[in-house]
Order: sequence, then structure tokens, then C-alpha cells
Amino acid sequence: MIGMMIFDQWWWLMFPGLLLGIYAQIKLSSTYRKYMQIGNSRGLTGAQAAREILDEAGLRQMPVEEVGGHLTDHYDPTKKALFLSSENYHGNSIAAVGVSAHEAGHALQHKAAYAPLKLRMMLVPATQFASTAVYGIFFASFLFGLAKLAWIAVGVFGVITLFQIVTLPVEFNATARAKKLIVDYGIVTPYEREGVDRVLDAAALTYVAAAVSTLLTLLYFLFRSGLLGGRRDD
Repeated sequence: MIGMMIFDQWWWLMFPGLLLGIYAQIKLSSTYRKYMQIGNSRGLTGAQAAREILDEAGLRQMPVEEVGGHLTDHYDPTKKALFLSSENYHGNSIAAVGVSAHEAGHALQHKAAYAPLKLRMMLVPATQFASTAVYGIFFASFLFGLAKLAWIAVGVFGVITLFQIVTLPVEFNATARAKKLIVDYGIVTPYEREGVDRVLDAAALTYVAAAVSTLLTLLYFLFRSGLLGGRRDD
């Protein structure tokens, strides 16, 4: 499968997404690392910042829990709980409170029944299945020459692409909420918000990179299958 993707005439479609993804990860890593070294003036931990935002929104019963790993912070809409990585849960850096405020922003989206978040939640089961199945389906279609199966595979990968596209407004909106509330509630000063903005903007770029890469991969599969370009390239 990998060999076919490298040596066929459509391989170049994969390249821009790969480069953007690498750049986005490097940008996030360097920006996050920089602002992990700078404490916020109130000395709040990420957990305390998230708690303050949730309480102000009337979500006093929502738990804020610690989870292992690096940048594993997330909001779980099925459990209605925030999970913060240890470095952000306990850390009092500008980066820690910024990331934590972003995740609290997702909780506020859920409370407000934010439509893109609801759609993304609906797509999760199908996307999980698609992520597992798509490469096996395409491998079988190329190996056995099952052209009709290629249509199925493109449809399955289309689900993944849709999920990535829907993710963009969800993440951008959570970031916008975090940037506003983190100053409104006095969690950081207007001066410190510059650092928060840089961290969250770098994180947002990773979602853009994922969406671009997924879209280009879908185009690759469309061309590779002959569903675009007029013929199947076996």
C-alpha cells in the first residue's frame, strides 16, 4: 500500500499535507514549551483556571480530572468531564491555563448545544470505524482489482474528511471562548493573553493541518481509484 502511494503519479498530493503537519507539530511544541516556562501572575493552576470558568458558567458539578500523557487534555462529552494532562492540571504556566481554558470552552459549547460540536459527536462512531476500515478496503481493492470496492473506500474516507472539517469550527470556537473568558475572569492579564493566544493559535494550526492532509488524502484516493481523472490507475 505504502509503495503504491509513493511511486504512482498521484504521490505529490500527499506531500503538502505531510509538510504542513510536520510544521504544525514543531510550531506547537516550541510555542507550548516556551510558555510552559512562564507563570501566570495569579499563580493559578490549569485545574483551578478550568474550575473557575466552569463555575462561572453554572457547571459546578462538572469534574476536572487529571490524565496521563503529554498534551492529552480533552473534554469528554459522554462523561461531561474535563481531563487535563498532569503538566497542565498542576502547572501554573500561561500555557497550562490557556490549554485548560480551551478545554473548558468545549464544555461551554456542550452546554449551549453548539451545533458543530453536536455534529462531531454524532460522527465519532462512524469515524472510528472508518479509520480502522479504510486502508484495509483500499488494499483489497488494489490487490484484487475490485473497482466497485474503491467506491466504498472513498465513501468511508469521506467520513473521516467530514469529521476533520467539522472539527475546525469546534476547535476555533473553543479557542475564541477561552481567549475572551480567560481575560474577562481575570485568570490572566491582557499582557499575558498574548502568550495564551500564541499557544492556542499553534494548537489550532494542528487541526488545520489534519484537515488539509485528510482532504488531500481523499483526493489522492479518488484519483488513484479512477473516480477522478477518468480512469483507474492499476
